[in-house]
Amino acid sequence: MTKKNSSIFHFAIIFILILEIRTQLSDESEFLIDRSKRGLTYVPKNLSLETTILDISYNYISELQMPDILSLSKLKILIISHNRIQYLDLSVFKFNQELEYLDLSHNNLEKISCHPTLNLKHLDLSFNPFDALPICQEFGNMSQLEFLGLSATQLQKSSVQSITHLHISKVLLVLGDTYGEREDAESLQDLKTQSLHIVFPSGKEFHFILDVSVSTTVSLELSNIKCVLDDNGCPYFENVLSKLQKNSRLSNLTLNNIEITWNSFFTILQLVWRTHIEYFSISNVKLQGYLDSRDFDYSDTSLKALSIHKVVHDVFSLPQGYVYKILSNMNIQHLTVSAAHMVHMVCPSQISPFLYLNFSNNLLTDTVFINCTNLANLKTLILQKNQLKELVNIVHMTQEMKSLQQLDVSQNSLMYDESEGNCPWARNLLSLNMSSNILTDSVFRCLPPRIKVLDLHNNRIRSIPKDVTGLETLQELNLASNSLAHLPGCGIFSSLSILIIDYNSISNPSADFFQSCQKIRSLKAGNNPFQCSCELRDFIQSVGQVSSDVVEGWPESYKCDYPESYKGTPLKDFQVSELSCNTALLIITIVVPGLVLAVAVTVLCIYLDLPWYLRMVCQWTQTRRRVRNVPLEELQRTLQFHAFISYSGHDSAWVKNELIPNLEKEDIRICLHERNFVAGKSIVENIINCIEKSYKSIFVLSPNFVQSEWCHYELYFAHHNLFHEGSDNLILILLDPIPQYSIPSSYHKLRALMAQRTYLEWPKEKSKHGLFWANLRASINIKLMGKAAEIH
Repeated sequence: MTKKNSSIFHFAIIFILILEIRTQLSDESEFLIDRSKRGLTYVPKNLSLETTILDISYNYISELQMPDILSLSKLKILIISHNRIQYLDLSVFKFNQELEYLDLSHNNLEKISCHPTLNLKHLDLSFNPFDALPICQEFGNMSQLEFLGLSATQLQKSSVQSITHLHISKVLLVLGDTYGEREDAESLQDLKTQSLHIVFPSGKEFHFILDVSVSTTVSLELSNIKCVLDDNGCPYFENVLSKLQKNSRLSNLTLNNIEITWNSFFTILQLVWRTHIEYFSISNVKLQGYLDSRDFDYSDTSLKALSIHKVVHDVFSLPQGYVYKILSNMNIQHLTVSAAHMVHMVCPSQISPFLYLNFSNNLLTDTVFINCTNLANLKTLILQKNQLKELVNIVHMTQEMKSLQQLDVSQNSLMYDESEGNCPWARNLLSLNMSSNILTDSVFRCLPPRIKVLDLHNNRIRSIPKDVTGLETLQELNLASNSLAHLPGCGIFSSLSILIIDYNSISNPSADFFQSCQKIRSLKAGNNPFQCSCELRDFIQSVGQVSSDVVEGWPESYKCDYPESYKGTPLKDFQVSELSCNTALLIITIVVPGLVLAVAVTVLCIYLDLPWYLRMVCQWTQTRRRVRNVPLEELQRTLQFHAFISYSGHDSAWVKNELIPNLEKEDIRICLHERNFVAGKSIVENIINCIEKSYKSIFVLSPNFVQSEWCHYELYFAHHNLFHEGSDNLILILLDPIPQYSIPSSYHKLRALMAQRTYLEWPKEKSKHGLFWANLRASINIKLMGKAAEIH
């Protein structure tokens, strides 16, 4: 095992343990402290007393003392790998009674001192320059120990005696560069562990005699096997493997980082074939030399699965057909050959027991297994990341695989042309992965009839044809990373329960999706360019009506893309009113008030004489604008009359015979329309001018008055006299009684004045006339300035 692979392995273990502890903690930030890769030369001070996990790996720490972690009484995991620690006294953990996981790998440790009270589950001392195995007598007290990582340059059987009574789940043993000089072949025979991983010195030729057939081991992993290129093959390593026959419990064998000849490779394979091993995995293989033709004995084997990953060879004249023949005729259930630069694979010579074939990351073309009838038992075929181009060829390949249920042809260059005819897929095919190809919409017309799981993500699909049929059994569909503009319904996918359609071009997903897809239990549609509009509002509401577990990634993956004002806004925060989205409601809201307003205006015009008032307001506004900046004293200097008299023409006899004579004999100036209106001006303008130049306005009220429109004008303007605004400038004389019912409804101003103001009533008795005239004269007694004469 290289240092890189070892690091990956350790990180995986650490990650799993951290996840387990995190699930038990309520506040991760309070208990987990990560100070890795910070360039530290000492353990950080002032750490939280609640710290449960402390990661200070990949630093420059050279020592660990008790005060550094004394206060961390709740510490469970301490990762201090990849530092520079040279010596460690385990008594520094005397007060860390909760400590279960201690990783000291990849340091400069040469010696440790033990402590009797330490009881760990995971202790890793691997990849340190220990001479002998760093196993203290006190290790025997670690009854909970599940993982033990060790390093040494020499092995002695006596070194493991203190832990032989422990049943350790996994032991990692890293052998130093000088290992082999004083080798004890039987040093590991008393070890009790289910999983044993031995890392031999890297770059050193394999001349070791270590017996790795530990009787309790179920899983064995050997790393760094290098054999010199010669005709003798790899005798030392072959001898080590031959001893595995002694362990009937061993079922898993893994070989990493192997450098051997082609002949030795097949020799090793033949040796393993005759053991009790069921699962054999080889990875990172470098093959050299030439291959001699030989027969391979397939009889008497327990092997069920063979996995060969990442093969490199430097011989290009190799008879590959012979290699393919050996592999294809293996009477095992599972075969994996990945990243091995395979350009072809032959059909087995007879009915094969293969259930699982994985030829991913090779150079296979779509002519592989064409017309191959001997893979009738095959259930899973993986051809991911090869050189496949024509989908029709793949379809015809599967036609002879009567039991095929799962097919993975992802990460190829597959295309499909509808003109190429029908697609006679294997009828039992249930799961099909065609992701990361160059397929278009037409692929939906070339799908297996009983398909349940379909992965088409990262293709060139723009839409799903509406006339597609035969997909009633489809349960899971992945269309992520395509160019779909619409969220498909379940009209043609009546059994669909899982839909993945994120990273497409969907802007307005249909609000009817959940109604048409009653069986949907998982929808992943985030990271699309959502257009935040009224149509999207309905979809958001429908999302809120389903279970939160149904819509995956909600709400963090669902954000507005446009308009620009909403860009980046989570859909759950997008708000738009019902009125702006409901056309009918909007019309009602606008039309109904408009109709009401029109009716109201009509009523006002008919019954309240609104046009007359509007004209009055217009005239009055113009007058106010003309005089609003003139001071009141200056306006008063313009008074020319004591009173302006307004009356009906039918009452002119009383006005001329009674009213005017009795006022003018006291030198009271009277303004009358027949003698004071200026020719050429409008009637309204003359009325306003007379009222403005008069101190008081006298109105002679009678039934005739209320029938005169001009009298009403004069009353209106006099009531709003600009010169005496806020003063009492109106005098009402009731010549004859006026019944309320006789006053037109549009003369509401007159109604209000008669109800609120005191008026002078013309007495019928002559004896009362004197008092009437005296009261009237007193109410208009004022000295006029300018052209006006004084009134005594």
